[in-house]
Amino acid sequence: MMTIHALSPEDAPAVAAMRQAASAHKGETLGPEARPMFDAMFAATPAAEDVRVEGATVGGVAGFWLRPVNARPVARILYLHGGGYVLGSAKAFTSFVGHIAARVGADAFVPDYRLAPEHPFPAAIDDAVAAYRGLVADGTERIMVVGDSAGGGLTLALLSILVAHKTKDMLQPVGAAVMSPWTDLALTGDSFETRAEADPIFTRGVLKDFAEMYLQGQDATQPKASPLYAQLDGLPPIRIDVGDNEVLLADSIRYTERARAAGVEITLSVWEAMAHVFQSSLGQFRAAETSVNAIADFLRQRLDAPDDAAVTSKPLKGA
Repeated sequence: MMTIHALSPEDAPAVAAMRQAASAHKGETLGPEARPMFDAMFAATPAAEDVRVEGATVGGVAGFWLRPVNARPVARILYLHGGGYVLGSAKAFTSFVGHIAARVGADAFVPDYRLAPEHPFPAAIDDAVAAYRGLVADGTERIMVVGDSAGGGLTLALLSILVAHKTKDMLQPVGAAVMSPWTDLALTGDSFETRAEADPIFTRGVLKDFAEMYLQGQDATQPKASPLYAQLDGLPPIRIDVGDNEVLLADSIRYTERARAAGVEITLSVWEAMAHVFQSSLGQFRAAETSVNAIADFLRQRLDAPDDAAVTSKPLKGA
């Protein structure tokens, strides 16, 4: 099922202002030197009330817990942040993820997975697997995986890795939600042309640079790098939210089509005039609030669903 959300009159002025501010920087190369700027942008999200932030290590991967006062026992969110595999940090995303944790009513862990170019593929997905395994080892009974952008790609790649190793040793996620996921590092989607002008932030060249820093010559169509090419049978329910004005739109549409054809319960929400990971602009766009609330509703429903997804899997060494 795909839902198109129209631009609200309340958001139109803010969208126009954002486009004007972003236009001066569109297409700029973003390497490791941009990490402070990127972190500052996400750290500017107002913190959620009554959410405690704790540094921790899960599965050998350092990161931060977001612990809302209303957290359910033995239910956890694993949040994988975006940044093109080159930018971003767990600390910078604590405020944004705190809003999701509070709305869902579950503790969320954000791992500081290793970044490229210092740590190329498959470092990031290996750390995502390790953090997931750590949550299971800590006694978590119901896990939801959430991510944005490159972290959305990691989320979907993780789902396919887990389902490919099913036996009786590893709890499977009850659901996943991703925002503007990067599912195809080969950059073959038609929205690189159809949304080239509409996207206020990214160009194909910027994403090509990110992919090259991460892959460093490895095949972009490997399923662990690009979940669009993975086996999708048997995945848990998934929700995808994406802006209509982004060059990665086709990554969401094509993944949804492939997943649905494989029998996956998947929902795609496309938000008119919205750009990449607009949900982080809580307090600026009404659509951001509406989307985050809908994501939280979906995740709560998955937590309350019958325990028919508690499938298990074989050890993930070398995954």
